[in-house]
Amino acid sequence: MRQPNPIIGNSPPMREIRKLIETIADSTATVLIHGESGTGKELVAQALHFQSPRAEANFVPLNCAAIPKELMESELFGHRKGAFTGALADRVGRFELAHGGTLFLDEIGDLSLDMQVKLLRVLQERMVDPVGSSRPVEVDVRVIAATHRDLEEEIAAGRFREDLYYRLNVLPVRTPPLRERGDDIPLLLKHYAEKFAHKGAPISFSPEFLDALKTYDWPGNVRELSNLVHRFSTLFAGQYLALSAVPSAMLPKGLQKLQVERAGEETPPPATSGHTEQVQESADVLHMFALGEHGNAPAPAEERNHVEDIIMLAQGGPVLPPEGLSLKEKMAQIERAFIEQALDRSAGNVSKTARLLNLQRTTLIEKIDKYRLRSA
Repeated sequence: MRQPNPIIGNSPPMREIRKLIETIADSTATVLIHGESGTGKELVAQALHFQSPRAEANFVPLNCAAIPKELMESELFGHRKGAFTGALADRVGRFELAHGGTLFLDEIGDLSLDMQVKLLRVLQERMVDPVGSSRPVEVDVRVIAATHRDLEEEIAAGRFREDLYYRLNVLPVRTPPLRERGDDIPLLLKHYAEKFAHKGAPISFSPEFLDALKTYDWPGNVRELSNLVHRFSTLFAGQYLALSAVPSAMLPKGLQKLQVERAGEETPPPATSGHTEQVQESADVLHMFALGEHGNAPAPAEERNHVEDIIMLAQGGPVLPPEGLSLKEKMAQIERAFIEQALDRSAGNVSKTARLLNLQRTTLIEKIDKYRLRSA
C-alpha cells in the first residue's frame, strides 16, 4: 500500500493539525481544507485517508483548476463510448475510481457554477451519471475538498454556491502558513536537504543563514522552501552554506534584502575535519607564495620581492613603485597567480580549487578560461 508523505513539524499549529486528523479520520463526513498555496493541503488529505478505515482503497486526487471546463464532467463522472466526438471508449470517472476510498478535490473554488450544481447532486444522492449513459452509478466515496480562496467571499461575489459550501464544510481544517510555524523551518530544511542530497552529503546552513530563513515570510510556504533547498542542493551539493556566499540571483527578493542587511555578520563554519583541511590548504597556498615555487627554500631576492609585493597588495599593503603601475593589470596578475597556485595545490581539481579560493565553481571556470590555465 502506498504510504503518504510525512507531515513535518512539531510547532503548536502542527500538533493541533495532527490531533484533529486523528479525531476526524474515521468519519465519513466531507472535509474542507482551507489555507494558502503551498501549505500542504494535499498532505493533510492523504493523512486523513491513510488513517481512516478507507486506507486500503484508492486515494484519488483531482486539481479542479487544472482541468478545462468542458472536460470536467467527463473527468469527474466518466463517459460512455460515442457520448461525444473523440469518446472512442468508455472512461471511468474519478468518483468511480475512488469508490470505497477518498476523492480529493483540490482548488474547489475554481470549479464552474454548472459543475458545482452537479457535484452537489452527487454529494446528496451518492450517484453519478456518466456522460452518455442512461443509468446512474452508485458510489461510496468520502470527499475532501481544498481551496486557497475565501469561499465566503466567493459566495458573496456570486462565484460559489452557498449550498455546496455548507455541504463541503462539515469538518473544516485550516493549514497554517509557514510564517506562523517558524520553529518547524530547521526540520523542514533538514528533511528536504536529505531528500535532494542525491548520492552525497546533504547541504547545511550557517547559523546566520538559518536565522534569515526563519525570519523570511515564505509567501510560497513549504513549496517555496522545498524548491529553494532543491536549488541549493543542485548548485552547492554537500556544501556548508553561508548567506553571504550565495549569489543574490539565487535567492528570493525577501532573502536578497536580508542578505544585504546582514552582510558581514556571517561566522566561520564549525571546525569539522573537512573545513579545517580547507582552511589549512588555503594557508599552505599563501605559505608557498612566501617560500617560493617549491615551498622548501627562499626564492631569489628579486622574485621574492615581487611575490611579497603581490601579497602586500592583495592584503591592502602600501607597496607602490615610484613609477606607478596599472592597477588592473596588477590585480589580474594577483588573481591569476593565486588561481594557478591553488590549481597546483589541488592537482587540477576545479571543485577543490573553488573551495580553496572561496569561489563559485562556475566563476572559477570562467577565470581559468580567461587566463588560459590548465585544470584536470
